[in-house]
Amino acid sequence: MSASLIALALAAQQIVVPLGGAKAAPKYPAPLATAGPAFARACEGRDGWDDAAPPVRVHGNTYYVGTCGITALLLTSKDGHALIDSGTEVGADLVAANIRKLGFKPTDVKWIVHSHEHHDHVGGFERIRALTGGDVVASAGAAPVLRTGIIPASDPQSGILPKMAPVPVARVVRNGDTLRLGGILLKAIETPGHTAGALSWQWVSCDGGVCRTMVYADSMSPVSRDDYKFSAHPDLIATFRASFAKVAALECDIVLTPHPSASNMTARFAGKAALFDPAGCRNYAAAKTKGLNERLAKEAAAK
Repeated sequence: MSASLIALALAAQQIVVPLGGAKAAPKYPAPLATAGPAFARACEGRDGWDDAAPPVRVHGNTYYVGTCGITALLLTSKDGHALIDSGTEVGADLVAANIRKLGFKPTDVKWIVHSHEHHDHVGGFERIRALTGGDVVASAGAAPVLRTGIIPASDPQSGILPKMAPVPVARVVRNGDTLRLGGILLKAIETPGHTAGALSWQWVSCDGGVCRTMVYADSMSPVSRDDYKFSAHPDLIATFRASFAKVAALECDIVLTPHPSASNMTARFAGKAALFDPAGCRNYAAAKTKGLNERLAKEAAAK
């Protein structure tokens, strides 16, 4: 663990959640060495948002509990657990089933936090909140969308995304805020672009004496309805580039992403590519920069 993150852990006082003790699960369920290849086999040729996948212990107290096509992460502690993303409304039930498969209780989930406010990642928030009783924590930009279930007109994908079930938001976090729960210390990083309220998250996960800095980096991709032109929105382009720079600068041993395919997670779980990669966030940000540049070039060529 870096000195900077040790200091962050000692100073983290922004949000403290008083909790009863969570039921302990079997030690180290779904180990990466066996569960990672099982995930790859189960998801071969299947990357649908609601295609069920087995859970995987990624590192330490960090578990993949999502589907073949949509990531959801469970961070565990003796004082309760944090869940990052829920998938769709259907996917939320698959996420809850994976939590149970690991030997944990969904009702021990105390926080529910997000990457970005689109239905494939947070459409199941109200369902997972009902199953767990956990509190939803959101960015200032995402909170109104979660509370209403309505994608704003300013979103490049407005008009092509479905309405979501509204969900109460218990807490709002801003860039650099930390959430502390037992041995979990989550740092919120505002990375708008794909949506106005997009968040990335950073934490440290330890396995015995081996600690890794984990980053869940948001999608940061220029996706839109057909008639939307990013080149007509220079402020949004600047927002994207600022988010790319922010992610590229993060301390980052293992990068994970809302869509597994965006960071080759299936191959990395299966041992066919490196899971541990200190350059992972820089490489991910570079790929996203390339994607935005290609989109702008395509728009320019179409004029």
